[in-house]
Amino acid sequence: MMDTGTGVEMSNSLERSDHTAFVEGSFLYVWGGCKSVSGTETLLPSDEIWLCDLESGIWERRGMEGEIPPALSGACGSYHNGTLYVFGGCDPNGHTNQLYSVDLLEGRYTWRKVTDAGGNTPSPRDKQSCWVNRDRLIYFGGYGCKTIREVNNSRNFTVHESSWAMIGTTFFRFWGWNSEVNIFDTHTATWEEPETHGQTPSPRASHTSATLGDKGYICGGLEDTDLDIHCLDLDTWIWTRIDFLSSLVPVGRSMHTLTPVSDHTLFLFGGLSITGDSLSDGWEFDTQTNTWREMDHLHHDKPRLWHSACRGKDNDVVVFGGSRDYVLLMDSVTVLRSPSQNHCKDVLVFQTQPYPLLRLCKDCIGYNADVLQEQLLWLPPKLQETVDKRVSFFRIGPNQENKKRLDLVLD
Repeated sequence: MMDTGTGVEMSNSLERSDHTAFVEGSFLYVWGGCKSVSGTETLLPSDEIWLCDLESGIWERRGMEGEIPPALSGACGSYHNGTLYVFGGCDPNGHTNQLYSVDLLEGRYTWRKVTDAGGNTPSPRDKQSCWVNRDRLIYFGGYGCKTIREVNNSRNFTVHESSWAMIGTTFFRFWGWNSEVNIFDTHTATWEEPETHGQTPSPRASHTSATLGDKGYICGGLEDTDLDIHCLDLDTWIWTRIDFLSSLVPVGRSMHTLTPVSDHTLFLFGGLSITGDSLSDGWEFDTQTNTWREMDHLHHDKPRLWHSACRGKDNDVVVFGGSRDYVLLMDSVTVLRSPSQNHCKDVLVFQTQPYPLLRLCKDCIGYNADVLQEQLLWLPPKLQETVDKRVSFFRIGPNQENKKRLDLVLD
């Protein structure tokens, strides 16, 4: 089933945080997440996936079938060779370590619950991250539960609390953060936990990660004043803590994103600071010089956390959804998170390099379509089709920021 359009009802369905997103070709795919409904944080359906044509700005909804996952929060979604994998998270019964996959190329979008994997499946957890490297999904960190035996055998787990819980047929005793590395080989369908060496990062969750070649980077997720970055060699399994060569460093944060934009550059955006502020700053990190550079951009008035960020066309960073705030309710006994009333549904595009001339020309025509209507009819059919998409893109309300960006380029 497919629904298309830009109407109010469809637009409201897009509002979400804590979702999975990736870019394939000219389409942004979005699955899962949560939103606030009448003051209650509500998990979104897992039997649908949303596609946004980044050329035209038009969204469509597609239904999914098969062994559909339960609605999940804090799950880790990864895209590899046409298949979306979703691991862990919390379902209505608590933390899980189940893995699901769906082939997005065969057209039917049929989910499969992975029950025949070899090796030892990681313990239940949420808010972990994943590096995709060759045919491997390499998971790091997260918050979850372990048995007494698992805690005794682990040097990469920080206990937060102890309480009994039964998940499936297993009793779990301890809850906390980990800094484990777990590999799922998509070719052999097996789990493995490699022995790592070097300066292992502190256990953490709600951090972010990015892959550059055979190197995996993680940052944040701790209550530290300054942001840290660690690098794992995905061949030798040696950790390195990166020492910054400048005092210009982003503040510590969680629920942010880190996106590769070149073979040696990572783009960081947003998150939640350790003082509880929603952030809208953007930074580039150069892995060759180990230096940060704060970037000027058009979205400083749009703080985001729990959002997604993907590498798009021409090394754009495509940010979708997320929350504008994170409210804590406090009393004399406990601290609770208030459901956010400000989940977002817009797409923010961050330019990280000069655009090619062809893109600038198509954008200029799309932006000025009202005064070029007669000339548009002169274009060859194939070119007219692509230009029509840019006309649609600039006519859709949420893209006013992109008009401002084009004004700056043309000036």
